[in-house]
Amino acid sequence: MSQSLSSILVHLVFSTKHREPLITRAIEPQLHPYVASIFRDLKSPTLCLDGTFDHLHILFSLSRNIRIADLVEEVKTSSSKWIKSKGREFSDFYWQRGYGAFSIGQSQVKSVKRYIENQKRHHERLSFQDEYRAFLKRYEIEYDERYVWD
Repeated sequence: MSQSLSSILVHLVFSTKHREPLITRAIEPQLHPYVASIFRDLKSPTLCLDGTFDHLHILFSLSRNIRIADLVEEVKTSSSKWIKSKGREFSDFYWQRGYGAFSIGQSQVKSVKRYIENQKRHHERLSFQDEYRAFLKRYEIEYDERYVWD
């Protein structure tokens, strides 16, 4: 085979450091397109992106030329620098060190998009921590509670 082709769909989740409520209604409409542009520049286009005041969910197609860890580092670094430039109220903005990256199949795209698009309503009744624990359980990922919430 002379061509290298791939279809790797990833549901990425990460929060602000200590889940600080820094993704305000004022900055969110600018933050989401900015984050999506970073993914696009890394040849890993977003299919859906939304979140709440303290975390993001991003469904994207991973480029075959970048590792997830490198992509997430670039997204967090670039977006953190960008948001800090938006005003004094964002001077202490940081993303948490870790992240969750969960593989999904093509048949799950519609339901994952719907899930991401309903984040604000979803979190009226469920905390980020409980949601994230549920993901880890569903994907059978072992973790140490002491290190998940930096």
